[in-house]
Amino acid sequence: MKQPKFISHLYSFRIVEPISQFDLAKELGIRRQTLAAIEKGTAQPSLLTAFRLAKYFKTPIENLFSFKDRP
Repeated sequence: MKQPKFISHLYSFRIVEPISQFDLAKELGIRRQTLAAIEKGTAQPSLLTAFRLAKYFKTPIENLFSFKDRP
């Protein structure tokens, strides 16, 4: 079974806001490095963090994150 690729659209939302990684991480109570990894798609947010991000940007979680089947 193929593992889907995690895709984060967080960077686009953060740039439109605009808010720095540092300030957003502080707002969410997480480390800036954690937020950077989530943005890059190298780390997946916890469910709580995903909900907090969606609430902060006033958007459904599905708009912030998606998955794509790997070829």
